[in-house]
Amino acid sequence: MSDPELEAIRARRMAELQNQHGGNNQMSKEDVQQKKAQQEEMKNSILSQILDQSARARLNTIAVAKPDKAKMVENMLCQMATSGQIPGKLTEAHLISLLEQVSEQTKRSTTVKFDRRRINMDDSDDDY
Repeated sequence: MSDPELEAIRARRMAELQNQHGGNNQMSKEDVQQKKAQQEEMKNSILSQILDQSARARLNTIAVAKPDKAKMVENMLCQMATSGQIPGKLTEAHLISLLEQVSEQTKRSTTVKFDRRRINMDDSDDDY
C-alpha cells in the first residue's frame, strides 16, 4: 500500500468513529429525555393517587405562582407515598397544613440581617 491509500483508509475510519461517537451522544440525549418524561409521568401518577381533586388543584395553582416550591412539595409527597407514610388520599386541608410546615421550614432558613452601623458610617449622603 502506498501512503495516500493508507491516509485515506485512516481518514475514513476516523470519520466512522466520529459518526458513531456523535450518534451515541444523540442517543444518550434522547434517553435522558425519555427518562425525564417517564419520571414526570410516574410522579403525576403517584400524585393523582394520593391527592384528591381539590388538593391537586391547589398544588397546580401553587405551581403557577411558585414553581420551585411546588416541585419541592411534589417530590416530598412522592417520597412520603413511596415510603408508606400516606395511607389514603390527602385532602386540601391536609395539603394546606403540609404547605404551612414547608413554608415555616423555608422561612427559617432564609433570614436577612441588616447591620445598621455600616449604614450610618456611609458618607455618600454628604456629597449632595
